[in-house]
Amino acid sequence: MAPFSDVPATQSSGSRTTKIAVVGAGAVGSTLAFAALARGSARTIALHDINRAKVEAEVLDLRHGLMFTSQAHVIGSDDVAVCEGADVVVVTAGAKQKPGQTRIDLAAGTIGLMREIMPGLVDVAPDAIYLMVTNPVDVVTYAALKISGLPRGQLFGSGTVLDSSRLRVVLAERCGVAVGNVHAYIAGEHGDSEITLWSSASIGGVPLLDWEPVDGAAPIDAAVRAEVHREVVDSAYRIIAGKGATNYAVGLAATRIIEAVLNDERRIMPVSSLLDDYHGISDVCLSVPTLVDRRGVADNVRVPMSDDELAGLRASAESVRAVQKRFGF
Repeated sequence: MAPFSDVPATQSSGSRTTKIAVVGAGAVGSTLAFAALARGSARTIALHDINRAKVEAEVLDLRHGLMFTSQAHVIGSDDVAVCEGADVVVVTAGAKQKPGQTRIDLAAGTIGLMREIMPGLVDVAPDAIYLMVTNPVDVVTYAALKISGLPRGQLFGSGTVLDSSRLRVVLAERCGVAVGNVHAYIAGEHGDSEITLWSSASIGGVPLLDWEPVDGAAPIDAAVRAEVHREVVDSAYRIIAGKGATNYAVGLAATRIIEAVLNDERRIMPVSSLLDDYHGISDVCLSVPTLVDRRGVADNVRVPMSDDELAGLRASAESVRAVQKRFGF
């Protein structure tokens, strides 16, 4: 099927344009495409899905809003060729997480899907940066690296960027400050074994562990920190139980990662990448603060960690590695 659009997918002018290809037109993929269109993230947004009617409907719906966005082209197809020439390919296709189901439960079906789709994607977009968003993202990212043969910097996962946003929102609410004043990361697995990096967290330049409450807010003591961490870990399950899927925040988070790549921002983000002797951890994809730019992922940043945090990160690595081995990686 030819791309569904009444405009060309590429431009004939000499100026360079940018293209995002979103693989999977489900709740996350379509929301991501909408967020990228609304934010003006790229000149061309391409949707690919095996469901022809679904992808055509999503493209038509998005295109009907072009009067209200930056100038852009929106195209879609059930043919992988629609991804050709993409600067960034975002893979959101995968098994849908059901209420009560962990992200690891999704691994078998999603890894099987990666075996089917990754070779074709690399054929049509060999130079693209690949962002894996589908869960369980750390295991899927590792599997996709092995299946595709792409270098570590060219393919990585969205990791705990969303989890870190959830953390900052909760802390901002507890402390009575704006979200932009909170700097804190979730690291490790995007899942139940993730950890909070309290040692490097800060609010308005003040280390979080030294934060003194303002305007009547409660102190952020050890008990409150444990509550905050549990709230972050459980948040996705609460959303899935209530409405069947998480899509808005993850769409925005992935779009922000894409912009860091396209704009060569050299932004530090907790994405999931293949680690090589990061505090002694290797051969596993985990989220740690990482430099993201036009090359994809570059250096991992060694932030200060307490002994407990480092032990938690290593335990998270072992948990993810055990799942990798279960599927032959």
